[in-house]
Amino acid sequence: MSVLVTGGAGYIGSHTVRALEKRGYEVIVVDNLSKGHRSSVNKSVFYEGDIRDKDFLGGVFSKHKITAVIHFAALSLVGESVKRPDLYFSANLQGALSLLDVMNKHDVDQLVFSSTAAVYGEPSVGPLLEEHPKVPTNPYGESKLFIEKILHRHDQAFGIRSISLRYFNAAGADLAGDIGEDHRPETHLIPLILQTALEQRREIQIFGTDYPTDDGTCIRDYIHVNDLSDAHILALEALASGASSNAYNLGNGKGFSVREVIATAEKVVGRSIPTQEAPRRAGDPAILVASSERIQSELNWEPKLADLKSIIETAWVWHKSHPHGFRK
Repeated sequence: MSVLVTGGAGYIGSHTVRALEKRGYEVIVVDNLSKGHRSSVNKSVFYEGDIRDKDFLGGVFSKHKITAVIHFAALSLVGESVKRPDLYFSANLQGALSLLDVMNKHDVDQLVFSSTAAVYGEPSVGPLLEEHPKVPTNPYGESKLFIEKILHRHDQAFGIRSISLRYFNAAGADLAGDIGEDHRPETHLIPLILQTALEQRREIQIFGTDYPTDDGTCIRDYIHVNDLSDAHILALEALASGASSNAYNLGNGKGFSVREVIATAEKVVGRSIPTQEAPRRAGDPAILVASSERIQSELNWEPKLADLKSIIETAWVWHKSHPHGFRK
């Protein structure tokens, strides 16, 4: 089975590519390298290009007998999306529409889509079920929700079945320690904490200490990137077996506050990590935790690295051995 992975040189994409390779899939990677890293993909066929270019993308489909697609390629910084919604709607929506058009022309009818918990906006309850109202508070979340709706219509019109996976906070690194999280700029809490531990940053900022939580800081659901990869493959296998289109949350079902994450990281690195309290950021809900009961019951998915300390330990191995990420 040949699988095209768009955005396969990115953080979650590269881990999923490795998981597919280990399971014997033929993998074709497409990435424009605006955010991804070429060196994160070693074994699979790689094409550098933008999926909005239908001639380029059609050429890839013509060279390979592609059976299914896992679609990661997107811009994904919330703050940037607020400042430049034009970029996000262009890249994310036009990219998805271009991909679906080429898939349809080449009779490829199975797609696993990288969605996000940002489709829910600021939830009023938790743990979140898939049926919770979806009111995104930023263009990034809106773009992903629009694509889910586009996928629904393409299923109705063209029979392209899809499974959308709504992630919560991806974290950690591959157990081999040679690929991991390397964003420019970095916005995720755990790598920011570990960069502070490596003295690459002076301190880690805690945005808001007056939330209605036990220690006053935000609570988030962290999921290991390898567990996310496993979910993509289970979704791929479900579609190959004839499953209907669907959407699933991906999280551990347990939340940790910012202070708890910092304290756990201090245990992992064996030293204190300097912090600075800062005002709340607009749009940050107090608690964001997933219910993953649907994917667990329907696709038999279960996180293998659900313990926060284990997640951070894998990230620490990567950051210690690659203090500058993929740069030499």
